[in-house]
Amino acid sequence: MVDRPLTLMAVHAHPDDEATGTGGVLARYAAQGVRTVLVTCTDGGCGDAPGGVKPGEPGHDPAAVAALRRTELEASCRALKVSDLELLGYADSGMMGWPQNTAPGSFWTTPVAEAADRLADLMRYYQPDVVVTYDENGFYGHPDHIQAHRITMAAVEQTGIPAKVYWTTMPHSAMAEFGRVMAELGMEMPEQDPAQQEAIPFGLPDEAITTWVDVAEFGERKYEALAAHASQSENIFFLSLGVERFTQLMGVETFLRVQDSTGAALPENDLFAGLTGSDR
Repeated sequence: MVDRPLTLMAVHAHPDDEATGTGGVLARYAAQGVRTVLVTCTDGGCGDAPGGVKPGEPGHDPAAVAALRRTELEASCRALKVSDLELLGYADSGMMGWPQNTAPGSFWTTPVAEAADRLADLMRYYQPDVVVTYDENGFYGHPDHIQAHRITMAAVEQTGIPAKVYWTTMPHSAMAEFGRVMAELGMEMPEQDPAQQEAIPFGLPDEAITTWVDVAEFGERKYEALAAHASQSENIFFLSLGVERFTQLMGVETFLRVQDSTGAALPENDLFAGLTGSDR
């Protein structure tokens, strides 16, 4: 029998998504010898161009933005010590309601089965013990996040490979604390459409969260990964907190465990709890 390392696979929609919700666990488990695989589904071409130029504005070239964001993503992976980066290469679909949603080649218009087959092939190759992605709402309603959820769950069902599957989330207590700190610093929370905010549940009550992973030791590395996405700094408001306050607020990453074959007790503080060879 071939001995292989424990493997974590994180499936994200865009360059920079890996750093916010899973940067800590990617860095923590890489430091512990776990193979960390990041799958990024889209090219990020609907992100800001240099100077904060938005999609559709003069000077915004989606191909150039995608090329820049790939370079930034590779830098983020180096900061987090990600073992393997896999790019599915679909076109960024933009925010819900944008014309890019239905553009040819967009991730949102790609048949779930087609993209899931490609992801399933990666699962067969890497044999992940743990897979992490978003919930059915894509955490906040972004079409590419929703699609990443759909193809991940389809690939999991198709392969039956991962022993544990998690969705990223945020406890309501952390959201309240984050709002308090932002107000204290005189900073505004990012705007969200009121109708969307009402329709899409954001985060979970603390008691509903199954998994709390301490990643404070890797706060600086997580911050460095986020800072690597410099072209999106206008949208990455976490950077304005500074590394120390950022680590205080983002030093625990939380998840909802939705599939498990290990029988590990809940709540847990380790994505690999219950897996052979895990001693964390």
